[in-house]
Amino acid sequence: MLEKDEDGYRRVNLAGLSLLALAVGLFTGFGAVAFRALVSLVHNIFFLGEFSFSYDSNQLTEPGPWGAFFILAPVIGGLGVVYLVKNYAPEARGHGVPEVMDAIYHKEGRVRPIVAVIKSLASALSIGSGASVGREGPIVQIGAALGSSFAQLTNLPSWQRITLLAAGAGAGIAATFNTPLGGVLFTVELMLPEISPRTFLPVVIATGSAAYVGRLFFGLQPAFLVALAPIPSEQAVDVVNLTAFVVLGVLCGIAAWGFIRTLVFCEEQFPKRIENEYLRNIVGMSMVGVMGYLFVLWGGHYFVTGVGYGTIQNILQGHLDTILLLAFLCVAKLLATSISLGAGASGGVFAPSLFIGATLGGAFGAFMLIVWPGHGASVAEYAMVGMAAVVGGATGASMTAITMVFEMTRDYNIIIPLIMAVAVAVGVRRALLSENIYTMKLVRRGRRIPKDRYSNAYLVRACHEVMDTSVTVMDADTPVEDALTYLSQGGGVRFVVLREGERIAGVVPFDSRIAIPSRHANPETLLDIALTDFTIGRENSTLEEVIRRLHKRKTQVALIIPDQPGVPRAEHVKGVIGKPQLADAVLASQMG
Repeated sequence: MLEKDEDGYRRVNLAGLSLLALAVGLFTGFGAVAFRALVSLVHNIFFLGEFSFSYDSNQLTEPGPWGAFFILAPVIGGLGVVYLVKNYAPEARGHGVPEVMDAIYHKEGRVRPIVAVIKSLASALSIGSGASVGREGPIVQIGAALGSSFAQLTNLPSWQRITLLAAGAGAGIAATFNTPLGGVLFTVELMLPEISPRTFLPVVIATGSAAYVGRLFFGLQPAFLVALAPIPSEQAVDVVNLTAFVVLGVLCGIAAWGFIRTLVFCEEQFPKRIENEYLRNIVGMSMVGVMGYLFVLWGGHYFVTGVGYGTIQNILQGHLDTILLLAFLCVAKLLATSISLGAGASGGVFAPSLFIGATLGGAFGAFMLIVWPGHGASVAEYAMVGMAAVVGGATGASMTAITMVFEMTRDYNIIIPLIMAVAVAVGVRRALLSENIYTMKLVRRGRRIPKDRYSNAYLVRACHEVMDTSVTVMDADTPVEDALTYLSQGGGVRFVVLREGERIAGVVPFDSRIAIPSRHANPETLLDIALTDFTIGRENSTLEEVIRRLHKRKTQVALIIPDQPGVPRAEHVKGVIGKPQLADAVLASQMG
């Protein structure tokens, strides 16, 4: 189950990796439970002045005893966030998912263990004190940190470390929303550089186990309860309704674009205008506090503060269907979230995207019921479609958006409008802006993330698929002339592996694309023209591992041997991978 590779990493087989994924999923599930309890405690202290863990985020919080002093709640909580992030884990700032993607593609899956602790505390302070951010980004980063920590503790190679990190991220989504399928698709669409049985199975195990832990504590009910409309008996497809949902998809795509642009603007301008992080927090969180208090005066609730699930639940239950209020809430949430993150809050953008979609869809649905009452669907149905469309448009994860909203509401009646609106929203947003809300942040740092999965698929191909097998073995002291005479009759041998006793002495490439060293003016034996600096790879190792070894040891070729223990010998060599073979693999992945 466990063996060391040439770089000292302990590679585990699929069964071992799956067991580690199970542990990651369970720990992430309990982490999600603890994180939600911490959010509940902080929320009750800041909003109600009570020390209690009892809190239903799907219910609107009644105005607390502080009156206008509530404006200071997000400020006080935010100051704690700035202190924690600045002094202990700068990676915990912001919405979390971009940092996880950066770790996968640019840091070989390494996340510091302390990030899980600081992200939990900082995000609980942000969300609980009223910052307009979600809890899914933090739990994604917490789960990723746990997965990476498990892999680093057991000294796994990079691809297995990345797999456990991605599995932890998906497990966090599954546990916090009770959406195991959504967690898997989130990982597949946004996290995994490779999709294969060896990566997919650990992800499924981690998300399933995390969702199971979540259900033990939070129950089996979906994330939101919906007032379902009756199923039409006469007409399966209403053309007017479908057309309206397409229009809603366009609006949601524009809203997703506006959300990304506003968020980027705030994240750029706040640090530029206010250099002091504590002062930046005071200014930004004061604005959010004022917005929350103004909504209390106008509508009787804080609405835009925190995760916003209470507002979404009221829309889906049919208790909130005023066009003007819903339109104001849509714009206010977009601004409040952008300001919160620009000012230094720690929290996600997934829940705010759901909020923006629900309010936009609800307002559009209420409008449709007025102008076309005979054909309009319910406000709740428009809201659910809007939720998926804005999430899909903003994140670019269309399958995740469709599946998660279905899992969160369990209303199958809307599945066709859901698919149509999400597809339109993603298309509109991409036409306006190529990057999504996660990659936009990384692009601004100069950190590119592949948009097409096949673009780096060559990295995860096995060595036996790419290696040149035209190899023969000769003694190191074989005269060059004798070797050339033999090879001219041997039929296309391109590499000669040299043996000296029982060890591998070098390799002579007769591939014109690989330079032969000129250490001797008049070489006599094959050893005189051999490449003596080489690395060893296993048949089932990935090209990513071989590339890393070639770069680390500054060598031109890797000799590929079977996956078996023992000292490598010349007779064991099955093939050779050099830079030409790597180039061929890259071209094949792009052109094939």
